Amino acid sequence: MTPERCVQVPRGERPLDARGGPLLDFAARLRKLREEAGSPTYRELARRAHYSIATLSGAAAGRQLPTLAVTLAYVRACGGDEREWELNWRRTAAECAAGTMGAVPDRDGETPSPPYVGLAPFQQSDADTFFGRENLTDKLVEHLKEKRFLVLFGASGSGKSSVLRAGVLPAFPGKPALVLTPGPHPLEECAIQLAARAHITPGSLRAELASEPRTLHRVVRQILARSPNPPDELIVIVDQFEEVFTLCRSARERDAFVASLLHAAQTSDSRCRVALAVRSDFYTHCTRLPDLVDALADAHVPVGPMTTDELRAAIVQPATRAGLTVEGALLAALTADAHGRPGALPLLSHALLETWHRRRGNALTLAAFQAAGGFEGALAQTAEAFHSGLSDTQQHITRLLFLRLIALGEGTEDTKRRVPRHELDDTPDTTLVVDQATRARLLTVDRDHVELTHEALIRCWPRLGRWLGENREQLRLHRGLTEATAVWESLDRDPDTLYRGVRLAAVKDVPKEALSARERAFLDASENAGRRRVRRLRALVILVLCTVAAVGFAVHAQSTVTEQRHRALALQAADASLKLRPHDQSLAVQVALAAYRLAPGTATRDSLLSTLSITSAGRSPVGYALAVSPDGRTVAAAGNNRRIELWDMAVPRRPRRLSVVDWPDDSTHALAFGPRGDTLMALGLQRMFRLWDVSDPRRPALLSQTPTGHDELVYDMAVSQDGHLAATSSYDDTVRLWNVTDPARPRLLSELAGHSLNVKPVAFSPDGRTLASGSDDRTVRLWDVTDPRHPSTIGVLRGHENFVDVLAYSNDGRTLVSASDDRTARLWDVTDPRRHRPLSLLRGHTDVVTGAAFAPGDNAVVTTGEDGRVHEWDVADRSRPTERAFLTNPAGSVKGVRYLSANGMIITASGDQTVHLWTTGLDSALSRACGYVRVTISRAEWADHFPGVDYRPPCAGRKSVSETEGSQ
Repeated sequence: MTPERCVQVPRGERPLDARGGPLLDFAARLRKLREEAGSPTYRELARRAHYSIATLSGAAAGRQLPTLAVTLAYVRACGGDEREWELNWRRTAAECAAGTMGAVPDRDGETPSPPYVGLAPFQQSDADTFFGRENLTDKLVEHLKEKRFLVLFGASGSGKSSVLRAGVLPAFPGKPALVLTPGPHPLEECAIQLAARAHITPGSLRAELASEPRTLHRVVRQILARSPNPPDELIVIVDQFEEVFTLCRSARERDAFVASLLHAAQTSDSRCRVALAVRSDFYTHCTRLPDLVDALADAHVPVGPMTTDELRAAIVQPATRAGLTVEGALLAALTADAHGRPGALPLLSHALLETWHRRRGNALTLAAFQAAGGFEGALAQTAEAFHSGLSDTQQHITRLLFLRLIALGEGTEDTKRRVPRHELDDTPDTTLVVDQATRARLLTVDRDHVELTHEALIRCWPRLGRWLGENREQLRLHRGLTEATAVWESLDRDPDTLYRGVRLAAVKDVPKEALSARERAFLDASENAGRRRVRRLRALVILVLCTVAAVGFAVHAQSTVTEQRHRALALQAADASLKLRPHDQSLAVQVALAAYRLAPGTATRDSLLSTLSITSAGRSPVGYALAVSPDGRTVAAAGNNRRIELWDMAVPRRPRRLSVVDWPDDSTHALAFGPRGDTLMALGLQRMFRLWDVSDPRRPALLSQTPTGHDELVYDMAVSQDGHLAATSSYDDTVRLWNVTDPARPRLLSELAGHSLNVKPVAFSPDGRTLASGSDDRTVRLWDVTDPRHPSTIGVLRGHENFVDVLAYSNDGRTLVSASDDRTARLWDVTDPRRHRPLSLLRGHTDVVTGAAFAPGDNAVVTTGEDGRVHEWDVADRSRPTERAFLTNPAGSVKGVRYLSANGMIITASGDQTVHLWTTGLDSALSRACGYVRVTISRAEWADHFPGVDYRPPCAGRKSVSETEGSQ
């Protein structure tokens, strides 16, 4: 570099190449501003700007664009014009986001195509630059040729899409391919693609696919026969198969889609080979599809991280083909960053693409890689540069747009959502945002749809992560509204599909600016219909009341009529209290309590108990996995937020967070306290067994982390009551026994094999001599673990008609409860495990039973389900259980349940990761109810729920919570 090509800088800073593009030009202008201010030292600038020396010197280093806040602080400290510099900064950010980071022309003056694809998956046309997955490709091709049906499981970002498109498809030259993603309507997507080839209408084909699984096979044969040079078969690739769970809401359509694919691949005269790509955290979902379970045994192929040699090939060979070289230091840095990391490939490809944009001559260098932001920072830097180059209005639109493009996970990671373009408002600002994000390769757009280019953006853009965290519950409501709007429009705006009642009340929390014009029209129509319905209902109630009064007068039975009228009002009010509960618990409790006093009965009792559940966002535990210490005072909770929280529950209405444990897994599957409550054990996606010392729950200390050695997902764990043994269960069909006498050094004792499918729940008997395990093979096995080095099967319990998901022993060890996907729980006599016998069946749930636990005195069992129900059963007579209480969870599905032995309450974890506390004793509920009241029910509110009944506030004369707090 010659002197005249360098920008003169204050002593101590490295020179900048003035031809280096907008990023280096911006750094040069910052340095010039500092010169014009008299070249103050960075120590002096730091004093003026209130930023560190490193931050301010880095702003002018030219390695990456500083944030707007840092830039303006630098300018302010140098006496510059902040308004002018903000415009400069936004212009530079926009240029960076558009990818104008100095692409180097070739010798003919043309800008060459990059050898790397960035966030987007490789396509079949990219086969020439697809390297590093040759061994996996050969394995998949061989499998597909031999067995015709393949299910590829791997983490998000492991390269599933790329290996199928750029690896497998080119291995079948001359054969047509059908590549699709299921979306919310997989049969419709399949029909559209097939219809174009078969020259038939998609609508009729979709109807046939829904009613007859053999349709796909028949249409494939028709397509192949009509080809001018008929190929012998069609290759079908279903990418992002997990969308049948995250986006498709119809179980019937999901089952029909799977049945069609399986029949097309497995029928004796098949002309079709089918490959599915599925995220590994959806393996459990796949096993819930009966047709798919049997096929998975032979079709399942996992995708692991690339080896070091494979990574080198993926980095170096595309560059070599393009006439480029990769600096040794860069190769070492990239392989070190990516090796052994699931989901690293899109980050690697994006970092390489950004490094290519910043190359010097024909060399890809470590300096260019670092200027791009590094391995994880490159993607965040690209996204931030795109975002910062927008106006305030456009930034707000970006937030709404990107949140709309995400499907929230339920026990799994969040996924991207493919959105029809008509779902977005057609405003100039929205169009500009989509165009700019597409140019920055953050979004992928085709004729009809918009989607995130890769889910890695969800994990690696901190701003997007914050947006998700702040809006999670509103997003769930909004997503349901979006789907309801689509149904409403598809049925010609049928009024029967409009929102009403609690669903309509819930979506009022969704900000209006987040709604599209179509969604606002749906909501307006729902509210108008609701107002008309209320007017009709009031008129009907008046008519009914008049009629009942007339009949009562006629038969001189006014007292009976009054009782009936009160009962009807009480039932109506009890139902209303459940709808009020998520929005106004104080009013809901008073309505439920008044309803019970007006007409005591099972329905009004259950509504009262349901309204008394305790939860408070931010002031109570969150998670899917729960554990309760033996004394019932401490609760551990974990979800998919990478942390475990410990809470003091001594006063249930005022839970107090004690500590937070950082947890490296995206999802926690199981938690358990040791028998003395001084150790906590956890399992997660990484198949690692971790133990903490929680003798002081305010300061948990990690004791050990041990690989379980299981080959597949680890589902559950249990600890014996003497604290010596632990058991872990896995989808590799085994259970492992561990010696945890010294929690700092867990030792593997033995492996239990006997189940033929995924092993799920495990539970030790109170005496520690027996271990129970449940499985997707629909059985419960009892193991003698008296000698844990040589366990043996001593019983197999059969009776469930679907997967066994939950096991729990009674405190005396004489009874075992099991719960299943077949919507039932069963009680078993295991007093002598070798002579076990069924006792009774608990029926009441309408969906999968997800939790079960015995009360401390063993006289009751509580069960929970995906249907959002909590049932407590009186099991004093084990052969004739009766329902003691039926509670409704306002947050929907319930994932697990425990008793808090210290106070007899029940704690549940919900599908939205909120935790609820329940009381099931009526006397306790009646005595506690008024403690939930903040403001006394008004006369107008009373008249809405109890028309014609004298105003009698159920908590009159007692101080409300707000009054009590106000006097303190």
